[in-house]
Amino acid sequence: MKRPPRSQKRSAKSLLVSPIAVLVFSIGAFPPLVLALVFFHYVHFTTWWSYLFLPFIFYVGAVVFFLSELIVSGSIVRLFNIRYLPGLYSYSPLEKNAFKWVVMCVLYTPMRRLLEMFPVGRIKNVYLRLLGMKVGKNTLVGGAIQDPCITEIGENTTMGEYAVIYGHIHDTKEGTILIAPVKIGKDCVIGAGAILMPGVVVKDGVTIAAGAVVPKNQVLKKGKIYAGIPAKELEKKKKNKRA
Repeated sequence: MKRPPRSQKRSAKSLLVSPIAVLVFSIGAFPPLVLALVFFHYVHFTTWWSYLFLPFIFYVGAVVFFLSELIVSGSIVRLFNIRYLPGLYSYSPLEKNAFKWVVMCVLYTPMRRLLEMFPVGRIKNVYLRLLGMKVGKNTLVGGAIQDPCITEIGENTTMGEYAVIYGHIHDTKEGTILIAPVKIGKDCVIGAGAILMPGVVVKDGVTIAAGAVVPKNQVLKKGKIYAGIPAKELEKKKKNKRA
């Protein structure tokens, strides 16, 4: 696999990715900006106590801005089908899937950081679905999904805080990016701080302990409990039979 020149990569990123991000986030900022202009045009602060409403106004503005950016970025990804496919690719902007991955990162990462800071429950699930992720009913996604368009989580599954699911491995030395889907079944529990690497398959009813690390391409058996680094199945202790 031929590695593209560094100058070629830099120029393509600066010319294509940055303007896309600026355009999308500018569109997302437009509705709260218009709302603020309309509000301050019609509302006049004539008394000292009226300024007490400013914190509330700024809070509402921040919420509108946050929701607007989620809707716009998610809609742009869905409208233009910015989804990459599994495989091993040269990390070059000339490679279609690698370029889509870069664009997705630029649009999704700021929103992901905000969602980690301000958990919003069902709104987060709706946003992830806009990005192409399959999320089952009654499922709580508490951690970070690095690659939503190649990640699937079934019904009644709980993902703890600070857990991370990776769908890619970026090898800067070789200049490649490996993308592999992650599939999690229904009725599973992913403990806080657990890490799942690309290509992992979690069958129904699996429990992954907090802090466990599931290596690349590992398949976790149905109804089992896994813990440790790397994650291994916990065997049930046999009861000693009385003679």
